[in-house]
Amino acid sequence: MSFQSMMTDTLELLKQDGTRMPGIKGSVQKGKIVTFDSSILIEPRDLLIRKASNGAEETYEVIDPGFHEAFHGIPASYQIEVRKLGIPEAKQHVQSITFNVTGAGARINSYSTDNSTNTINTGSQVMDHLDAIRRELAAANLPERQAAEAADVLEAVEAQLTSGKPKKSIVKALLDALPSVASIGTSIASIVASI
Repeated sequence: MSFQSMMTDTLELLKQDGTRMPGIKGSVQKGKIVTFDSSILIEPRDLLIRKASNGAEETYEVIDPGFHEAFHGIPASYQIEVRKLGIPEAKQHVQSITFNVTGAGARINSYSTDNSTNTINTGSQVMDHLDAIRRELAAANLPERQAAEAADVLEAVEAQLTSGKPKKSIVKALLDALPSVASIGTSIASIVASI
């Protein structure tokens, strides 16, 4: 008898971000769920919903995923420590709300008060800071090789910024590679803060 044949329960994984993954085969036991589906990532606070053949549903909150690598013919598996949720608690956890937010400075505060300050730099403002850096580096009379390297760095920064999905870590690393010129510090900080 294979391990897979013992997985008689059908589960749906509900991730914290609202992503659902149905059709997971597993074995539900008291305080524990076992599954040999190692292609998924199960994390603490995720929910596993068991759908029984009689139409009943049970919801379990993941306490400890307990992932085990394959070992001597036993496939990789999860031996998940779970807590069964009651119906009201399960409904509260399973409730899914989708917020679509667009625009500069858009934000959502769900059951909280927002005391933060928004600094918004639109694309043209970021490009203005990039142009200011170019002007300051040109005025710094850098050696030809250093000026050429700085120009290459700024082209790479601009490519990141215009890509639509700039990666803050990459832009910051590129800007940190620029020559140390005091007058460009504010522009660099503004660009990094805008991403």
